Amino acid sequence: MATTTGPVGPLDLGHDATAAAVHRIGRAAYAVEARLIGFDGIPALRESLAELRERPLRWLGAAGAGADGPDGSNGSGGPLAGFLAWEREPDGSVCVDRLCVDPAWFRRGVASLLLRALLAEVPADRPVTVSTGAANSPAVALYERFGFVRGADFSPVPGLVMASFTLVPRTGRAAAAPAGG
Repeated sequence: MATTTGPVGPLDLGHDATAAAVHRIGRAAYAVEARLIGFDGIPALRESLAELRERPLRWLGAAGAGADGPDGSNGSGGPLAGFLAWEREPDGSVCVDRLCVDPAWFRRGVASLLLRALLAEVPADRPVTVSTGAANSPAVALYERFGFVRGADFSPVPGLVMASFTLVPRTGRAAAAPAGG
């Protein structure tokens, strides 16, 4: 079983196979989160492929190394192991819309690799925000490990509690990001 990932790079959801792989991985990852947080109404679980492609987001993907990974190549040397989608807000801050890893690639550093790649692209003087299910302990631990500060929890709909996180602007942000997965 492969334990490492390959390159991280931009994804083009105009490419049918890439979009299909992103959609499949997102649904699989959100199904796991739904079980972790006890809430199956996560909007992305019901998002169609067309709706996903219409989102005005920037997409990064991590290729899995080795032939035994999940299918769905991103064109960068291996199967797509995970992706991160983000957008720049009008004030210049960055909002992580979603960070999903194929369950076959859990606990192999894929999420850390993607988050590190995003933070390398974002100027250190810009805040980065993200939210996740408050009971999603692996995601909460990831963001805390990267120095994100937990803000107020919120409940967008009954039965769902979300945790919000912000990585505040600071110099040397890249040095503060953990090197390990």
